[in-house]
Amino acid sequence: MTIIARPDSAAATGAGEGESAGEPAGEETAAGRPGPADMRSNVAELRQARAMAREGPSAAATERQHARGKLTVHERIDLLFDPGTFREIEQLRRHRASGFGLEDKRPATDGVVTGWGKVMGRTVFVFAHDFRIFGGSLGEAHAQKIHKVMDLAEAAGAPLVALNDGAGARIQEGVTALAGYGGIFRRTVRASGVIPQISVILGPCAGGAAYAPALTDFVFMVSDTAQMYITGPDVVKSVTGESVTHEQLGGADVHGSVSGAATIVCADERECLEDVRHLLSLLPSNNRELPPVEPSGDPPDRRCEALLDLVPPDARQSYDMRAVIAEFVDDGDFFEIHSRWAPNIVCAFARLAGQVVGIVGNQPAALAGVLDIQASEKAARFVQFCDAFNIPLVTLVDVPGFLPGKDQEYDGIIRHGAKLLYAYCDATVPRIQVILRKVYGGAYIVMDSRSVGADLSFAWPTNEIAVMGAEGAANVVFRREIAAAPDPDEARRQRIKEYRQELMHPYYAAERGLVDDVIDPADTRAVLIDALAMLAAKDAPMPSRKHGNQPM
Repeated sequence: MTIIARPDSAAATGAGEGESAGEPAGEETAAGRPGPADMRSNVAELRQARAMAREGPSAAATERQHARGKLTVHERIDLLFDPGTFREIEQLRRHRASGFGLEDKRPATDGVVTGWGKVMGRTVFVFAHDFRIFGGSLGEAHAQKIHKVMDLAEAAGAPLVALNDGAGARIQEGVTALAGYGGIFRRTVRASGVIPQISVILGPCAGGAAYAPALTDFVFMVSDTAQMYITGPDVVKSVTGESVTHEQLGGADVHGSVSGAATIVCADERECLEDVRHLLSLLPSNNRELPPVEPSGDPPDRRCEALLDLVPPDARQSYDMRAVIAEFVDDGDFFEIHSRWAPNIVCAFARLAGQVVGIVGNQPAALAGVLDIQASEKAARFVQFCDAFNIPLVTLVDVPGFLPGKDQEYDGIIRHGAKLLYAYCDATVPRIQVILRKVYGGAYIVMDSRSVGADLSFAWPTNEIAVMGAEGAANVVFRREIAAAPDPDEARRQRIKEYRQELMHPYYAAERGLVDDVIDPADTRAVLIDALAMLAAKDAPMPSRKHGNQPM
């Protein structure tokens, strides 16, 4: 007679990793499984199996996880979800692989915890690697659990959070592990723009596994403990001869400031998971809903007197655009993304009268706020996300143009700048432009001008809109006249003054209908709230098509 192993047997718990197994208890059933004789005993056995699955393979494995500066999988889940709301599924799932000793190590969960719970009262799905079991590596059963929870998240119309802490594909399972990643990638793409997808890197994420976070909407990483790369240091050393550490190659700081692969970099896991909760509170559950409204005690008609002094009238002087944003949004609170990457443009979520908005603003405090390749990509992806999830856009403009230079041209500033232009042109959510100060050349068009479809454009009385700055324009238009003048410097000054008075005065664009109104900066908050309320029911149907062919 075949005896089926109980959940607390060596084969079930992965006791081959150094744990001792409990002895089976109870009488043998007709089916051949030793078990208890009544329902209460069965329930007790079930609770024991669940407790063992939650505890993990051993106390030593948990100690090693903590020694690395990392939390266990359930400690992370407890921080992510509202207390007592997490519902785990397929907790008792085990792999069916054999060979290389796998048949003797069949721990419950197979190294990934899946399920759903509540974040601030709203349903959110999760899959979370358990590094204590097979290093969190992905095998066939492991992948099928993830596929299941991804399908459920899409069907339920709820966000999906991935807590990544795994060693990649499970080598012992061969191609079936690789196929599991294919199923994850396909589902991630299918759910893109349908439900928010957030990846959290809390440990290693290497090889093909790194593409899963890259396909999601936001990527959080924890300093010192998180690494993400396609090829590790050993491979780099053998192929190129270059010696590089895990942190130098794919650490959080590298991806947060150099590659842009990390949206948010956090000091520790608790801060990271709290930031994930904060972001989720700003997002709709799916693309058929509006973002959640949070009542605010900040008066909608509050005047922002500080804005009269924050922005210097002299276009050559710098200031921090984040200070401007903090002044007019609800309670001065906003959630900035990619703060370390492409700092010459600011992208953030905030609320105005309780309504979530996406804010894009040039940052004069970094590279004078110029648009370059990285800034264009950063803003384009943010605009696309906001449009996909019904989040209105407010664009704050103070930009001298695109960054000139051979490197930018060779690296494709035309193609990358076109991504931002395409994103704005394609967006159907309410769009409001506010011109704070200067905006020259093609950057005026790209930064959501009326000509590319902004619903409303407002300008402060310090605005200068032109093909180029007055100095450059005078040197081009009046070049010969200035050169022939008895006093070229005086002639240049006069022509610069004339050009500015004729074509760059604060009301030039308003007189031609390219700006809807010139406003008092202190009224910016009230004007935006009124405009967004008017645009709340905006309907902008798009032509019938499968999809556009945006620049890549």
